Amino acid sequence: MASHGPVGVFDSGVGGLSVLREIRARLPGESLIYLADSGHVPYGEKSQAFIRERCQVIARFLLERGAKALVVACNTATAAGIVELREHYPDLPLVGMEPAVKPAARATRSGVVGVLATTGTLQSAKFAALLDRFASDVRVVTQPCPGLVECIEAGALDAAHTRRLLEGFVAPLLEAGCDTLILGCTHYPFIKPLLREMLPDDISLIDTGEAVARRLEALLDDKGPRLPATGAVEFWSSGDPRRLEEVLPALWGEAAAVSFFSG
Repeated sequence: MASHGPVGVFDSGVGGLSVLREIRARLPGESLIYLADSGHVPYGEKSQAFIRERCQVIARFLLERGAKALVVACNTATAAGIVELREHYPDLPLVGMEPAVKPAARATRSGVVGVLATTGTLQSAKFAALLDRFASDVRVVTQPCPGLVECIEAGALDAAHTRRLLEGFVAPLLEAGCDTLILGCTHYPFIKPLLREMLPDDISLIDTGEAVARRLEALLDDKGPRLPATGAVEFWSSGDPRRLEEVLPALWGEAAAVSFFSG
């Protein structure tokens, strides 16, 4: 794979744009391809086998377009599919997501950490392993958030329905005494402003987009020098490309054309 090839980034939908923003901020010279598998969103309610297959299909497509590295910008897809991806592509720089259990366990003062995530992430063996490894000394209160990804996919970041859903998800975490809240889905950073309205000022919100960008940078540094110019960005969607085009100005920060991915 050529050193000037793009970095491929994919998610079940628009959530991975929060990671893409961090990558662009840290690595402005890299060309990027973003694929939203919006024709199959959300992953959180899908079977592990289905998600693994989607990871393979999308990885093949991105590699065919010359990707020199892949970022699985989805907690659920990482939990279900990254092991198999690493087996198929042992020499490929590959970065996944995981809920920020370790930094949250370090940050909490009350000893109670809340997690907002999809059902698939919370039920995964990877998440259970993170708890065993890093959260033995704290209480972790998990909250699945069915329906929240769909609201964000629609760009309804401050809609009344989104607000009602989120209030219901946050209430048990506040009642449990959480002072640190993990955003365990890449969609959720887009509703930070709404969360901030609902939470006391002393509650910390933790996500992993910046850490993923740092890890990608380290892997690319091992392969060659940093590119100096601003790279191009391609957008693809397996759903209606117009839906992604509509939300890109709000979630990405600028308008762009989106191509249809039929895989």
